[in-house]
Amino acid sequence: MVDTKVILSGIELSNPIIPASGTFGFGYEFAELYDINMLGTFSFKGTTKDARFGNPTPRIAECREGMINSVGLQNPGVHKVIEEELPKLKQCFSKPVMANVSGFSVEEYVYTCELLDKCPQVGWLEVNISCPNVHNGGMAFGTSADNAAQVVKAVKAVTTKPVYVKLSPNVTDIASIAVACEEAGADGISLINTLLGMKIDLKTKKPVVANKMGGFSGRAILPVAVRMVYQVYEAVKIPVIGMGGVARAEDVIEMMLAGATAVEVGAENLVNPYACRDIIEDLPRVMKKYGINKLTDIIGGAH
Repeated sequence: MVDTKVILSGIELSNPIIPASGTFGFGYEFAELYDINMLGTFSFKGTTKDARFGNPTPRIAECREGMINSVGLQNPGVHKVIEEELPKLKQCFSKPVMANVSGFSVEEYVYTCELLDKCPQVGWLEVNISCPNVHNGGMAFGTSADNAAQVVKAVKAVTTKPVYVKLSPNVTDIASIAVACEEAGADGISLINTLLGMKIDLKTKKPVVANKMGGFSGRAILPVAVRMVYQVYEAVKIPVIGMGGVARAEDVIEMMLAGATAVEVGAENLVNPYACRDIIEDLPRVMKKYGINKLTDIIGGAH
């Protein structure tokens, strides 16, 4: 028997597979298709302090080997998530869940994280710093090491649960931003978020997405994600969650060899709602094929 278990900041996962935020809702929608308790855990829909309607439509554009999205963090706001979404999730998911948090100021991150930190269902906080900083000319927190550290310090001051920082790949030196987060007290790093992309309709000769540009994700970005996970693993001592283009069990092994302790699956859930189930079921076969008895033995194995 192969051993698929991993430990993420003191919490044991039966396997490293985590559906990524924004592609799995609040879980109960997928629970109608299969038993989601087979997952390691999942990162629920990005949550902000206040309810958000999101960006104008159209928000999605299909591309070869991927997609562009500009949903704009549509969510009911943290109070509704705690009062309505988490109780519904509890009916179908018995494991600790990852709370994905976004904000438009340090104060918003602090407010939302402090509330979610008190929820017994929440095992980890995944802080998405790829959002615009409204106090600094709209620049994303994640594109500046100083801004990233500022968010981490403020969130760590009001939370007790492990804080993973989700980084944007749209930077020159992702390792230096990861190091800044680690020095500010982050318990782990999640990467990568989407790349900035665009698609133009040849008939209308206009961008397909109303926002003109959006986040490019899907199978095409796997090599970029693997490279960045590899770089960050070399730069920090805290755990790394890898994501970006993961679609098969083989991709999970590649991410873990690059340095990931756990692996998130994003766009593939929108192509195939059974993607995470299929990857988990196929992992033992792929492990045997490559002579892997225990997944924890291969973390960072390519270094």
